[in-house]
Amino acid sequence: MATRTLPYATVKAALRERIAQGGWEPGVRLPSERELVQEFGCARMTVQRALRELEEEGLIERRQGSGSYVAELHPISNLLQVRDIHDEIRERGHAHTTRVVGVVREKADARTAAAMRLTKGAPVYRVQLVHLENGVPIQLEDRHVNPALAPDLLARDFTQVTPSFVLFEHAPLTEAEQVVEAVLASAEQASLLDVAEGSALLMVSRRTVSQGAVASVARLYHPGARYRLIGRFSV
Repeated sequence: MATRTLPYATVKAALRERIAQGGWEPGVRLPSERELVQEFGCARMTVQRALRELEEEGLIERRQGSGSYVAELHPISNLLQVRDIHDEIRERGHAHTTRVVGVVREKADARTAAAMRLTKGAPVYRVQLVHLENGVPIQLEDRHVNPALAPDLLARDFTQVTPSFVLFEHAPLTEAEQVVEAVLASAEQASLLDVAEGSALLMVSRRTVSQGAVASVARLYHPGARYRLIGRFSV
């Protein structure tokens, strides 16, 4: 027997989808409760429950006498630091979950080998993950790791720990470089990040070094409508 979806869950899912797809950018005011009642053809209490749960998940902010707004969820505190995304999300008071796309041992192609200062065909570990904040995808991580510096990487449960955590354990960071650029989402990236194909993404290319050896190279893709990169420095 099929399970019936409750009306509030239908409204909540529809609003969540619009936020996830970037239809409403952070800071944008949502339609009023009356407008949502008319749109979904449901009771006002149904809309109120959907909004309340979205607020509890940190996706919207409800302001007395003003309405509901898409929350400013996803700044990175400092682009000049290399941090564990799990810690960043938890510090914002939100829930971090991970979808594992792939964890494999493979041979380095020419591009990866050059970035990692290895010979072409050398064994490397590749980890592909989607990181979610309060259930919304905010980062697609595509990382290659030097097996010599994290030999047990493939045995780790990446729904419980991040690759960064494992690397910090085995290969303390002594040097890093990051490059940020705008790219358009491929069909695969769009599917994994729940955005439209061709949407703008922020890609952070990161290489980390431990005691002179390259520990990992990563490409971190963020939906442009859901993420901000902030750098602060003194002169």
